[in-house]
Amino acid sequence: MAAHRPGPLKQQNKAHKGGRHRGRGSAQRDGKGRLALKTLSKKVRKELSRVDQRHRASQLRKQKKEAVLAEKRQLGGKDGPPHQVLVVPLHSRISLPEAMQLLQDRDTGTVHLNELGNTQNFMLLCPRLKHRWFFTSARPGDLHVVLDMAKVADTILFLLDPLEGWDSTGDYCLSCLFAQGLPTYTLAVQGISGLPLKKQIDTRKKLSKAVEKRFPHDKLLLLDTQQEAGMLLRQLANQKQQHLAFRDRRAYLFAHAVDFVPSEENNLVGTLKISGYVRGQTLNVNRLLHIVGYGDFQMKQIDAPGDPFPLNPRGIKPQKDPDMAMEICATDAVDDMEEGLKVLMKADPGRQESLQAEVIPDPMEGEQTWPTEEELSEAKDFLKESSKVVKKVPKGTSSYQAEWILDGGSQSGGEGDEYEYDDMEHEDFMEEESQDESSEEEEEYETMTIGESVHDDLYDKKVDEEAEAKMLEKYKQERLEEMFPDEVDTPRDVAARIRFQKYRGLKSFRTSPWDPKENLPQDYARIFQFQNFTNTRKSIFKEVEEKEVEGAEVGWYVTLHVSEVPVSVVECFRQGTPLIAFSLLPHEQKMSVLNMVVRRDPGNTEPVKAKEELIFHCGFRRFRASPLFSQHTAADKHKLQRFLTADMALVATVYAPITFPPASVLLFKQKSNGMHSLIATGHLMSVDPDRMVIKRVVLSGHPFKIFTKMAVDVLWFKPVELRTKWGRRGHIKEPLGTHGHMKCSFDGKLKSQDTVLMNLYKRVFPKWTYDPYVPEPVPWLKSEISSTVPQGGME
Repeated sequence: MAAHRPGPLKQQNKAHKGGRHRGRGSAQRDGKGRLALKTLSKKVRKELSRVDQRHRASQLRKQKKEAVLAEKRQLGGKDGPPHQVLVVPLHSRISLPEAMQLLQDRDTGTVHLNELGNTQNFMLLCPRLKHRWFFTSARPGDLHVVLDMAKVADTILFLLDPLEGWDSTGDYCLSCLFAQGLPTYTLAVQGISGLPLKKQIDTRKKLSKAVEKRFPHDKLLLLDTQQEAGMLLRQLANQKQQHLAFRDRRAYLFAHAVDFVPSEENNLVGTLKISGYVRGQTLNVNRLLHIVGYGDFQMKQIDAPGDPFPLNPRGIKPQKDPDMAMEICATDAVDDMEEGLKVLMKADPGRQESLQAEVIPDPMEGEQTWPTEEELSEAKDFLKESSKVVKKVPKGTSSYQAEWILDGGSQSGGEGDEYEYDDMEHEDFMEEESQDESSEEEEEYETMTIGESVHDDLYDKKVDEEAEAKMLEKYKQERLEEMFPDEVDTPRDVAARIRFQKYRGLKSFRTSPWDPKENLPQDYARIFQFQNFTNTRKSIFKEVEEKEVEGAEVGWYVTLHVSEVPVSVVECFRQGTPLIAFSLLPHEQKMSVLNMVVRRDPGNTEPVKAKEELIFHCGFRRFRASPLFSQHTAADKHKLQRFLTADMALVATVYAPITFPPASVLLFKQKSNGMHSLIATGHLMSVDPDRMVIKRVVLSGHPFKIFTKMAVDVLWFKPVELRTKWGRRGHIKEPLGTHGHMKCSFDGKLKSQDTVLMNLYKRVFPKWTYDPYVPEPVPWLKSEISSTVPQGGME
């Protein structure tokens, strides 16, 4: 008879632990006053009663509410800067002059007009609402103007079309603004009152449903009458402000007036006087000033003239003519400004930050990492004098990399003489090959301008065959890179050990060591590097938040005297281009290596090759550079990507001035017709010159004679490990003949259809092509947008 065994669902009761229980008194006696580890590591927090907890929560809510109200009162109030509103029409049917005319409500307050070229702006003073606005406008076609003005605007007012919302140009502009970071924004619809009454409700419902894709939980306001404009102004004044991190920690200024005083020595350079309201943080005259699109400059002094647009001017008797009253107010304001002009601060040469952006390398300090000609000649003489048996290793291999290289034992006689001859020949070709290698890399990563996609009528008139051939070749290279990543053809006219002398083999790409200070280029002697970038960033931000800085306070109307500014800056301002200036934090003028995490924009399908010149919007900066693309991994080595792929986030590495994150990043590419297309978007990750970008080269060969575990292959280096596409691993045994044949041993039998591969690695560095001057692109034409930008708006 079989015994009964309980099943898996049988209840298991907890066993009684008799005799192990201790009372509180015994536990205290055994502890003898000692505290637990958790008690020692945590802060001693006093337990509050429920009434005290509610009281504390109420105090925190009250403090946050008061902080929000104080911010609202300061922005646009008498003690703060005017509320700057950027008006952006998102459709070509929107009448911008009509919208600006509705916002110029003279019944609400005083209007000060100021028109510069194509940029129309005005100041609206409303003493009754205790608020003042500064309205500016920009068309979506002027992409860089919109992006630059969005960096300093407090609120963006988007004007929508009642039928389509936005067109393709507006959709492209919104994509760029979302990637850069949006401040507070408001949506207004123009022209809905011109529709029949029966269609107005349906149109608003369809428009609201279409707008939800980009602006969820946002209400649509109307802008067709003077009453609706007044409601819109109240909405702008009472909105909660959204902050952009890169501008809240720096002082910045939008130029209301600009004057240029040429220097006595050169008329092309002089002192630029920029007048405007200080925003963000306190502006110190000893800090450097960055003018967006032009570079970094020093300030001489800061003047404090009277505010030309006071919210509450001096009391004046009421006039019958309101226009006359406005002229009197403006005249008194100008007189007060001239009378109250005073120098606020002058630069101290001992405390003023230097414009030095690069390190001047000293050859006596050993900063040149590549051997000189004298060192190479000494090495040759040493090899001739000494007759030692040497191990054959790739050029550039260090001692810690040679530990895993297979050694066939000590050899002597004729074979050793042959190895010695090979090494001497290797040294002879080193200098010549270094020049050839640089020229090959220049040819491999040549900067090319992609031709504009043309229409059918252009083919009948003029076809750019050269641009089409370059585009086709680049598409072929991108396709081959996807099918056979990193595989290259072995040259027949140059010995492989000469062509790949700067490469090395790695036992494991992830775990094999690689010294980040080894074989650095000459450009690395010109850059700055932090001992600990994270700690430096934290200390600078803490100093900005806590330390009181002397200078112009937020909300003051000041005039900055900027020295050594080219005359082209003021010429562009007079033509209508806005002038925006940011105060730099310490070290932000110095050159280093910036690493940015970017992801390709889905609306762009053209191939983008590494080391191709692109236009960067990094935080408040705009510059040109040629980036390297590498994989975004957590390892110490990162594989180079030859093209900007669309299915993953990559890291773009460039030489550029130091910028402390957080900062948004936008990558543009300039076409042959002057237009700029959005390539990728992302954010600044770090400033780290030690981040190693490793280029991999895969040499492939086909086995043509197989003996169980032995195979004959071509063009291999003996120390480097071999692998096959079917997972076999092996190494080179010995060479055969003089045509590059050799015997290889593997850990298993090879298949005839298998392919033998060899991985070689080399660290690569970006090109030094940094250019801070980026001119404005050609405005977008409607006929050209439909072929390059995905359609937006309502469907």
